[in-house]
Amino acid sequence: MENDICRELVKKAIDGDTAAFEEIYRLTSGFVFNVALRIARRHADAEDITQEVFVKTHKNLRQFGFQSSLKTWLYRITVNTALSRCRKNTGAANAMAKYKNHLATEPTFIPFPDPVHKKDNESIVAALLAKLDPDQRVCVVLREMEGFTYDEIAEILNVPMNTVRSRLHRAREALMEFAKKEALNTW
Repeated sequence: MENDICRELVKKAIDGDTAAFEEIYRLTSGFVFNVALRIARRHADAEDITQEVFVKTHKNLRQFGFQSSLKTWLYRITVNTALSRCRKNTGAANAMAKYKNHLATEPTFIPFPDPVHKKDNESIVAALLAKLDPDQRVCVVLREMEGFTYDEIAEILNVPMNTVRSRLHRAREALMEFAKKEALNTW
């Protein structure tokens, strides 16, 4: 994505060129949606988050200033918007409904080469991500699924790098504990 968005295209969009903004949307909306889906875990929420992200992006593009990459800036907006949505939707019943809805939909965000196991693998990933709190989930998504470095994640989340490290560490511990419990339940 980064290589496809040149500085000139962003400048045109900042100057009000609608076609340039539409091109940025075309190049980035899939990534924004995938991050939103992984955090929010519901297709409908991810669509709403994506729309909200691009409304915010359009309104605030003049403030971009090229201090970071456009990709980092968009992910920061996406993560903050998705986390806000998750915090609004807290509650055990709501979380269970989201989880069941997510499992019932066909996620498109993880390409597996074997279509027979694709749905099973996506269900496992969704179940594992659901075990994490939203802050941990965001860090895991950005690091393990999107491939961001610790520095980039810290920049996106606007937190110290040690916070990213501790969230990832706690997330990995939680996932290992879950895996141990599941292994004991299968014996």
